[in-house]
Amino acid sequence: MTSPSCPTYPVSLTVNGQPRQLQVESWVSLLDLLREQLSLTGTKKGCDHGQCGACTVLVDGRRVNACLTLALMNQGREIVTVEGLAQSEELHPLQRAFIACDAFQCGYCTPGQLCSAVGLIKEGQASSAAEVRELMSGNICRCGAYPQIVQAVTQVMQLPQRHDNPDRPHVPGTVPA
Repeated sequence: MTSPSCPTYPVSLTVNGQPRQLQVESWVSLLDLLREQLSLTGTKKGCDHGQCGACTVLVDGRRVNACLTLALMNQGREIVTVEGLAQSEELHPLQRAFIACDAFQCGYCTPGQLCSAVGLIKEGQASSAAEVRELMSGNICRCGAYPQIVQAVTQVMQLPQRHDNPDRPHVPGTVPA
């Protein structure tokens, strides 16, 4: 809620394909703008320090921790949240893969994991499960669904799974060390 004594500034964004014109205080983070002014609560507030990745969204196609960027810094940019990944009733291929691979448990980190995985795929830097794990390491899963998350992402990317370290046993539900 904006206090009448606090100055606000105009910001124009495209969020999930829709142009938005808003007035924000200078210190409002992109995360708070999305959740509190646009009611897009799929993006989660985790640590609020950029350490857990729960707030990951795509800004002009790049992965960004929404808690670490001010709304005003994103003037004119295109923002995609987890709510914008599906096309109408059709889930994004990563959303389908997360379901098929049981890549979420409590689901709190899932929106950030999904946005991060979409960004990772667009970056085109991962060519193995190990690289997917490394490039997704900024997204913390408190439930330890890492093997299933990597499986879902590599499945969509059509990468070989578990060939990066064949001696390492895969036990579903365990946290990789």
